[in-house]
Order: sequence, then C-alpha cells, then structure tokens
Amino acid sequence: EFAPVVLPTRVPNLLVNGASGIAVGMATNIPPHNLGEVIDACLAMIANPEITIDELMQHIPGPDFPTAGIINGRAGIVSAYRTGRGKIYVRARTTIETNDNTGKQAIIITELPYMVNKARLQERIGELVKTKRIEGITAIRDESDKQGMRVVIELRRGENAEVMINNLYIHTQMQDVFGINIVALEDNQPKLLNLPQLLQAFLRHRREVVTRRTVYELRKARNRAHILEGLGIALANIDEIVALIKAAKNSQEAKTNLLARSWLPGSVKSMLEQTGSDISRPEDLSPKLGMRDDRYYLSEVQAQAVLDMRLHRLTGLEQDKILREYQELLEFIASLLEILADPDRLMQVIQDELLEIKQQFNDQRRTEILASQQDVTNEDLISEEDVVVTVSHQGYAKVQPLDDYAAQHRGGKGKSSTKIKDEDFIEHLVIANTHDTVLCFSNRGRVYWLKVYLLPQGGRGARGKPLINLLPLEPEERITAILPIREYDKDHAIFMATAKGVVKKTALEHFARPRPSGIIAVDLADNDELVGVGITAAGQDVMLFTDSGKVTRFKEEQVRSMGRTARGVRGIRLQASQKVVSLIIVQPDGAILTATEHGYGKRTAIADYSRINRGGQGVISIQVNSRNGKVIGAVQVYEDDEMMLISDRGTLVRTRVAEVSVVGRNTQGVRLINLAEQENLIGLQQIRDVAEC
Repeated sequence: EFAPVVLPTRVPNLLVNGASGIAVGMATNIPPHNLGEVIDACLAMIANPEITIDELMQHIPGPDFPTAGIINGRAGIVSAYRTGRGKIYVRARTTIETNDNTGKQAIIITELPYMVNKARLQERIGELVKTKRIEGITAIRDESDKQGMRVVIELRRGENAEVMINNLYIHTQMQDVFGINIVALEDNQPKLLNLPQLLQAFLRHRREVVTRRTVYELRKARNRAHILEGLGIALANIDEIVALIKAAKNSQEAKTNLLARSWLPGSVKSMLEQTGSDISRPEDLSPKLGMRDDRYYLSEVQAQAVLDMRLHRLTGLEQDKILREYQELLEFIASLLEILADPDRLMQVIQDELLEIKQQFNDQRRTEILASQQDVTNEDLISEEDVVVTVSHQGYAKVQPLDDYAAQHRGGKGKSSTKIKDEDFIEHLVIANTHDTVLCFSNRGRVYWLKVYLLPQGGRGARGKPLINLLPLEPEERITAILPIREYDKDHAIFMATAKGVVKKTALEHFARPRPSGIIAVDLADNDELVGVGITAAGQDVMLFTDSGKVTRFKEEQVRSMGRTARGVRGIRLQASQKVVSLIIVQPDGAILTATEHGYGKRTAIADYSRINRGGQGVISIQVNSRNGKVIGAVQVYEDDEMMLISDRGTLVRTRVAEVSVVGRNTQGVRLINLAEQENLIGLQQIRDVAEC
C-alpha cells in the first residue's frame, strides 16, 4: 500500500555511483567514488565517530571515475570534502610516440575525462585545426578497439608534443572541470553536506534499516517459533492428542478440546529455560497462553497447526527435525534481541555487511590523483637550454637551437634564417632560456607574457606560428620589443625607450603577475612606439642611439620610477626626421658595437662615451653617410662574444665580435655582412658566452 521513501542499501550509493540533477533553485553534482575506499572510510568512522576530514581522506583520496583519467591537483577535492563544494580538473591520459623513420611525434589518448564524448572531442580538435587556433596537427585517427580506447593525434615534424598537449588541455575537453556540489535530501530537507556529514547520514540510515530489519525478522522468527513450540507440545503429548482428536465429532470440536486443557511441556520446557520463557513469545499473545505453572496452554494458531500436522511428522527423524529447528530459532531470536539491545552489536552487523560487500565487489582505483596541481605550462617537461627567439615583422614567432648557426667570418653572406613570404622579415631576435618568460611589448604600449617553451620550434626554413594565436593581440597591434625575464625582484626596474626619445622606468615587480589579456606598460603618444626595453638597477648608465648616428649616456637615476600607465620623460632631443633605434643598459667593461643599414659597423670602447645629462642632443656614435646608411642598432659586446646580424630578406650571419675593429666614435667602421643589392641590415643581437662551433 505504501511506496518506500528511501530504498535501503548496504553501501553509500550516493558517493559510490555519484549523482547529478537540477531542481528548482538548486543543483547537485556528486562524482562517483571507489567502492572499497568509501567502505574503508565508513569502517573508520564506525571505529572512531570523531574522525577528522583529513583522516577520512586517507581512505578516500578523491573521486574515482569509471572512465579513469587524471585529477589535476587535490585543492578542489579538499574544498569539496570540507565544504560540500569544489572544482576539480580532470585530464585525459596521454602518451607520446615517436616515429623512428620520420622523426614525427604523435599524441596517443587512452583515457578521457568523465562524461566527455570521444567523437565530440575529435570534432573540436578538427575545428581548432581548421580555424588555425591550434597549428601543428596533421591528422587525427580513432584506433579504438576491444582492447581499449586509442585516439592518435599526429604532429608536424618539429612540433613539441608536450606543448601541444598543454594547448589541447586549454582549448578542448582533454581537460575538463567537474564542479562538485554535494546537495542531498536529509530528513526531507535539501542540505549542502561535506564528507563526514554524508557518511554520518549513511550510517544513521544503516542503523535505522538494520534495526527495522531486525525487528521484522524477530517478529517473523517468533511467529514461526510459536508454531514449532505448539508442535513440540503435541509431540510430547502425542497419544493423548491422537485420542482427543479421534473422539471429536469434527475438527472444530477437536480444536476446542485442544484449547480447553493444559499440556505437559516436555522437552520444550528445557529449551525455554535455557533462553528464557518469553524469548519466543509473540507480542500479541494473551498472558493466559503459553507456559504457566509448568503446564502449557495452546493458542488457536498452535491448535490449528497441530490439526494440520501430517502423520509422517510423527516419525522419530521428523520429530528431531522439528525440535532442532525450534532450538535454532530460539538461538536466532536471542541474537536478534542482542542486536536491538546493544548499539555496539548493531554497528558490528553494519560493519560485517560492509566488509562482505567489499570482499565481493571491490575494484582497483582507476582515476589517478596528482597531489599538487600541475600548471598547463609545465616547465618540468622542458629541458633548460639557450635558444634563439625570433619574431618577424608580420608577427610570426619561433625558437631555434643556438647551434643552428655556426659562427662565420666577418663579412660573410650568412644563411637564410626563415622562409620569407609576402616580404616578411625578422624584426626581433633575442637569446633566451627555454624556462624564461618573454615580456612582449606592443606598439600600443601593452605588455604580454609568453613562456619561451610555448613557442614552436623550427629549423631555419620554418616560418613559425602567428603571435595572434599565442597572445590576445587586437587588430593592427604588433609586438615592437621583447625582453626575456627569469625572476621579478624588487631591486630592478624595466627601462623603456620610444622612437621619439621618451624614456620611462617602472619597477620590475609591477610586471610579476601575468594576466592573460596583458597590461599597460607605457602610455604612448600618437605615432610613437617602443624601440627598446631593458632591466636596470641603481647606479647603472643608460645609452640611447639614434638612426642619425647620435648617442646620449646618462645615469638611470635621472629617470624616476613611474607607474605602468605613465607616459615617461624626454631621454634625448631629436630632430623632426630622426628616431631612436637602440637602448643599451650599460654593463661593466666591454664595448659598443654599432651597425648601419648597408652592413657596416664598428666597436667603440665604452669609455669613449662620456656621461651627459638626460634630454640633450647627444654626441656622434658613428658616421652616417651614403656608404654606411642610417644606424639600425647598437649592442654592448665583449671580446669573446659572438653576434647575429639579420637582413630584411631573412639572411642571418653569426660571427665573432673579435673580428670587428675597435675604433673611435667619429669613424665609419668596417663591413659586417655582405648584402645583396636592395638588401638592408635591420637587426643586430649579441650572443654572450657561447662556445666556438
């Protein structure tokens, strides 16, 4: 007649199977857990009702999804188990295979996050490749079979598989967020429960279920014992009972006669004395019936059972069977009464049933839990090495091994550094470590963060990857300066110089917190742009070089530290057609290497450049004439350094600094690179402490 409100269960299904649902104004989302771990936690709570959350988490480290995968970090799990809410990040399991013949790498996916559809994931990756949000994937194949899941993502030669996996984590459901929200009905009221509350509610439920079940079994056992008790009385008085029945006119008279008198209890008396005379007595039995004054009075139910008894039950074996079943029932009833009377015995029953379930259905954990969250940009996967970072005029970036370019003699023709398409050319070149962060300063005065190892690796013929795929650049925004950074300490500042001679100094720590959307680095005037950035410390000198061959040198203290949104102050006074081309933060010793657009240059001792006040016109750094052309840049170098020169046609020369003559300021210099007709030098970069190739 009545439908059950709660279905009884021996295990906490809510945790083991999980639950997901949306009601009016509330939702629940509970992940599945490992059966054995949950049972272990229940047993621990039975043993110690005051157990802490941390102690419970030694048994339940986190959710366990049937689709396996990897939970990235424990913070969300801890939050969910403490408060009832938390976010966990579930990743696909991947391996990397390398084709020995082609050298190409492939990413193999063998496990997916919970509830992620494999076909939808492949479609999403295909869309990203088609729209060029992700570049470097050449094919996707589903090779899954009865042995298990296997999705193969083939990569272009030279693509870094670890970086590609990180990009897929960002842009696809290969990393998925599971928002844990443990909302459940307790006493018909929706509540947000933490882990101990959930387990306590389950154990309370089990106590109620086992108690009700025991009461039911007790009532059923007493009713059966009452019948057997009557049969036992009949067997003890069988001759008299047979004579009484034979003498009766009908069954009703026989039944009345059986109830009208008392009987000898026989062996029933000794059994009842062992366990207690009331132990098998049904609750609704009249006090006048049963054992009274060493005599036994049958009830109607017992009298009917005696009349219904078959003759074969009178055999010795059948009599023993009846008495043995009665004895066993008395013992069973005693055990049921013990469960109801002793709370510890009740919990022991619950504990035994939990252990029985665990032994029968226990399963190994499938989902791996990483103790500490691994960031999407995982530096541990990338070996530290110095590389050449190049950014082209049209915004294509790449890194190349430093050893791709062996040092040549001064004046050589060099090697092509990149494929030149649509008159593109290399505009920025720095030597950086793969673990460095490159601060990318744009023509709009913003700065963006980019890990060096996230840039695609490529040989000299590779074009690279568009920065618009790596940074959130706006239309017409382009990178005008790049600066490798390892640590953001308080004693250093970033010094910036613009083409119009404006300089600005901002504490390095202002740039320590990366934002995906970038931040303002300098407020630029119209038609101005950043031409150089560097890191300064107190006591250092700053040098600004113009395309007209002028230079100024002053102490960095002459520029006060400003906020990120400030415009800056005048660093050098320029004529209308002139612009600043290089900023140098002066280091001890060394010389200044100056280069011009026609491929000529020279070294000049730093001592030849005297300090003057900020904002002056400066002094001559190199002669600007028809042979040399305008100055394209200047760098500080040492005798053992090497340098890289880049032309607007993509030609790159790596040569030894020692081959360039040291001469005074007001001189022409020597040929640095042999340029073709209509080819100009546009970039200059020193290579510090590089072994000879």
